[in-house]
Amino acid sequence: QVQLVESGGGLVQAGGSLRLSCATSGRTFGSLAVGWFRQALGKEREFVAGIRWTGTTYYADSVKGRFTISRDNAKPTVYLQMNSLKSEDTAVYYCAATIRAGSTFATGYEFWGQGTQVTVSS
Repeated sequence: QVQLVESGGGLVQAGGSLRLSCATSGRTFGSLAVGWFRQALGKEREFVAGIRWTGTTYYADSVKGRFTISRDNAKPTVYLQMNSLKSEDTAVYYCAATIRAGSTFATGYEFWGQGTQVTVSS
């Protein structure tokens, strides 16, 4: 079993920045691929960013150039740095992990955190 805990959400003005954290436990961190997903009120859950255990990163087109995913194997924690935030980024953000390769699909991840709320004001 892998446990994931998200933190760092909150209220921010449009154009501002936030950094989300995903703390992991229960398994060797270096063996996990991690993805960030988000779900806005009344909408489907969507992929945001991912990082494989090899370090390869990939992003949704809507956040490319604004968001950056990274990992610190010593903590062990995965981060999502969010810059130039827009009102459309308002959602609950979830951290997910897999012992497999990782993908842009929620079905590719076995373990999920509880989520953290991000609200961007106009």
